Amino acid sequence: MGQQQLLLVILVTILVGIATLVAFNVFGTATEEANRDAVRQDILGAAAQAQAIWTRPAMMDGANQDFTTLDATALLPRLNIPGQLVGTTVVNENGTYSIGGLAEAQFQITAVPTSGTDDIVATIARVDGQWVIGWPTLPGAEVVPE
Repeated sequence: MGQQQLLLVILVTILVGIATLVAFNVFGTATEEANRDAVRQDILGAAAQAQAIWTRPAMMDGANQDFTTLDATALLPRLNIPGQLVGTTVVNENGTYSIGGLAEAQFQITAVPTSGTDDIVATIARVDGQWVIGWPTLPGAEVVPE
């Protein structure tokens, strides 16, 4: 082979190697984002369930418009986050979820995604007659219709 052909072979090999590395990075990032999206979806489902729990009277297994009447271990199973209840957390293929910051009309859900990325903390609150989900890791807040 001539020198020109050897140079082309080396150049093509380098380009294929770089393209492979870029592809691995893109797929890795997509997997992490898909996991974070699944965790957010679990939290949104729990927020919808929290509305019903907050409104329901205590004798019907609700919070009677005050989340402080329930402790975290009583509220967490009622939020219907898919997965297995392990102590004070729910664990599923998306992550591990726990509750904190219980107040009259709000609480926080902390999720640790299985992808190993940063924790996701969402505050579910009733503000001026509307349910609001605050995502400190995302800009703004999302209003959930009743």
